[in-house]
Parts: sequence; structure tokens; C-alpha cells
Amino acid sequence: MTLRDKVALVTGSTSGIGLGVARALATEGVHLMLNGFGDADEIEKIRGGLASEFSVTVRYDGADLMRPEQVKAIVKKTQVELGSLDILVNNAGIQFVAPIEEFPEAKWDAILALNLSAVFHGMKAAIPQMKAKRWGRIINIASAHGLVASPNKVAYVAAKHGVVGATKVAGIELANDGVTVNAICPGWVLTPLVEQQLEERASQSGTDVATETKGLLEEKQPMLKFTSPESIGAMVVFLCSDAAQTITGAALSIDGGWVAQ
Repeated sequence: MTLRDKVALVTGSTSGIGLGVARALATEGVHLMLNGFGDADEIEKIRGGLASEFSVTVRYDGADLMRPEQVKAIVKKTQVELGSLDILVNNAGIQFVAPIEEFPEAKWDAILALNLSAVFHGMKAAIPQMKAKRWGRIINIASAHGLVASPNKVAYVAAKHGVVGATKVAGIELANDGVTVNAICPGWVLTPLVEQQLEERASQSGTDVATETKGLLEEKQPMLKFTSPESIGAMVVFLCSDAAQTITGAALSIDGGWVAQ
């Protein structure tokens, strides 16, 4: 099966993992609705570059996914402007770190709204058309923290565990409707944000990026190697393929052995 001329909505796709996923799908001829925050000129450069390089239609919508009505609206916009929504990749997320007794309630609400509730609202809006067409792929980007915990990340860990649970429910409900639903659980991913954090850690500690990279990775992963956004994009493409048509309700680790310990 070819994915050419399928349509995907990838949330949080103006940088990092989401952009890697969007690029991997565009390589397969998938038309895209991008979403995310950032500089308008840079986003337009990304949008136009993908459209030109891969000869696909690429649109952008800056919906605030913390607002349920805007989640529903971007799904509808994708269906109307691009003619369908075949692949939904729920990737957008935020993080905040603090002990539970110091964790700001507003940060808890925001993380749960974007990292978990937006996944629910996106699936709810997209599923009816997918069921009607008897073909659809929903891929939720969870985390190793959807399977295990770390201190000081109560909202993120709770949200990502919720994403894994919601994925299992949706996979069961849609098992015979031609729609698969899976969660990808990355470990450390080398994104521009992580690169910046490593440079800051090196500057503060008087070491170098290589030293800080090794220290960061070995805190959690037996394999001292980052996962790349491109690798996660390739995993998404596989989950959309016929080879993965019986994989559903799964939480699939791509984490250098993090949760194997």
C-alpha cells in the first residue's frame, strides 16, 4: 500500500519530533496540516519547503490545542481544505519540573490540557470520518514517561500515562473498523531544545557538550545514544503501512533500553 495522497494532521509539527514526523510523511507523498507555535516567517519557510521538496499540499493552522473547540476546528479544517483526515499524529506537548508540593496548579492544568485532553479531543473529532472510510491511523506520541516515572514530573508523567491508556481504549474500540491506534514512547530525543539545554549545562558546569550528553543519557538509558526525530518519523510511517495493520492499542518504546531495566 502506498500512502501517497493520504492526508495527515501532525500537531506540534513546527519543530522537533513533530517536524521529523511531518517530513517523513511528506516523503511518502502525504499531504499535511501543520500545527504549532513559532515565528511566522520561519513556519512559512518550513511549510513552503516541505510543499516544494515533496510536491505535496502543506497547510498550517496555529490552533491552541489547550482549547477543545480549536482542536475540533483544526480537524474540521483539515478535512475540508485537504479533503480528508487519514492520519492523526498527536504530538504537541509541554513540560514543567517541580516537586509535587511545589508544583503550580496552573502548570498542572496546562500540561494535562495539552498533553492529554487535546489527544482525546483530536481522536474524538477524527474518528467518525475514519470509521466511515474504514481506514485511519492515529498515532499518539507518548513517552518513556508514559510507562515509568521520574521525580518532579508529576503532570507530565500523569498525562503521558493517560495517553497510553487512552490509546489502548481507542485501539480496542476501533479494532474492526479499519482504524489502528498506537502510542510511540520515546526516550531521550535530540531536538533543538535538548541541544540548547546541553550547551547550557556544559557552560554552567565548565565541561563540554559531549560530557553533558553522556551524563544525561546514562541517567536513564543503557544505550548512550539519542533517538532522532527522523527515526520517530520512520516509525510513524511504518505504523501507517499495511505491514502494521494488526498493530493496535500498543505502546511502542523507542528509548535506548530505558524501560527494559
